[in-house]
Amino acid sequence: MNYLWETDTFLAATGGRPVGELPEGITGISIDTRTLKPGEAFFAIKGDKFDGHNFLVAAMKAGAAFAVVDESKLVSLGSLTLPLVVVRDVMGSMRRLAELARVRSKAQIIAVTGSVGKTTTKEMLRTVLSASGAVHASAASFNNHWGVPLTLARMPANTRFGVFEIGMNHAGEITPLVKLVRPHIAMIMNIAAAHIGSFETIDDIARAKAEIFSGVVPGGYGVINHDDRRYPLLKTLAETAEIDHLLSFGEKRGSDFWLREIEPTDEGSRISTRLRGVDVEIEIGVRGHHMAMNAAAVLGVASLAGADIVKTREAFKRVVATDGRGTIYHKGGSGAMGISIIDESYNANPASMEAALDVLANFDSVRTKRRIAVLGDMLELGKQSKKLHEGLAKPISAAKTDLVYLVGPEMEHLARILPKERIGGHYTDTSRLVEDLRTIMKPGDVLMFKASNRMNFSKVIQDLLE
Repeated sequence: MNYLWETDTFLAATGGRPVGELPEGITGISIDTRTLKPGEAFFAIKGDKFDGHNFLVAAMKAGAAFAVVDESKLVSLGSLTLPLVVVRDVMGSMRRLAELARVRSKAQIIAVTGSVGKTTTKEMLRTVLSASGAVHASAASFNNHWGVPLTLARMPANTRFGVFEIGMNHAGEITPLVKLVRPHIAMIMNIAAAHIGSFETIDDIARAKAEIFSGVVPGGYGVINHDDRRYPLLKTLAETAEIDHLLSFGEKRGSDFWLREIEPTDEGSRISTRLRGVDVEIEIGVRGHHMAMNAAAVLGVASLAGADIVKTREAFKRVVATDGRGTIYHKGGSGAMGISIIDESYNANPASMEAALDVLANFDSVRTKRRIAVLGDMLELGKQSKKLHEGLAKPISAAKTDLVYLVGPEMEHLARILPKERIGGHYTDTSRLVEDLRTIMKPGDVLMFKASNRMNFSKVIQDLLE
């Protein structure tokens, strides 16, 4: 049997005490009984909303090999027949297992952060690196205090490339996570006003993101965006962290991973790069300037990680948009005969809004009759919310948007300054939005949807497609 962890090693790492008859090993780790597979260990994590100890019966029914539980809860578990590993701190035991996973691994470890595009970049790395060896990467957006240790503890011993997304919404959050991951390569995609409500300035966000350099192993690499306004600050912070090798990506000349040209194709984009003096052309199945920037960075990082560049180039053809991150749907056919819907509904901040509007601006310009932006509130912007929502007026104009539909109380700030003839409607919520959009849509229209997750635009798109 090929176990993720043998039980003896698991117990030694977690400091756990066995109760009941434990199997020889486990095939995986779960914290959610809805997705738990037979043979996996269930960690009864206590979160903000749920306590895993309340789901132990469900874990047993799902076929858990055993459950990791808190010593203080043991008495209350009664006649539960599921084998247990009893620990003083369930989350702490997972972190200790994660530490051992990192110690035993011979993989090249890559850590990704940034204000926009972390998950997209992580998934792009997963796709292209898989052509050169076994890849282990974060599931979904598992990038916080429990997601990172869970991902690391799940990493098989034979992994060649480990890719970890690391997020934050306050200072000091990245440091303990990156010191756990200890990457060979740490990359910062960009700095923007995401979670600005928790910071005084965008420079403070840059400093918090730059914490990722604190965990890079000796001889490792830092990779930063040469085009970003905070590049000089990030460069200084990387040097202060004593990063041995600092490299850059971007459209600026002098970038180590230089994005030279982007050409739209029917399926996505053709991208010309220069990789530390070597010209490399790739094709990806997604559009947008921001996606091309991500691809240039990923290509560079793949080369640093020792991936086969020929195989990597071919693998880029398999890069496609994921749900809510640029997926394009067609109703009634493509081009001028039908209606196109660009799903950018996965979260929003000013930088990702501008990137999504750029995709709308450059979408099939010959056959497009009207460009319609459907925008919802950007959340967690604090006292800068009014200014940042108003700031969307310029990219909306630059995108030559014909109509704008706005949803949410924060979008009222934008509605007040946009030309009246450009506003299709402003809504407090999405209840009437789908009905009104169906009324005005015509063949040749392109609609782009973008909002913070809590606005539930994915449901709006689903209803519209149905």
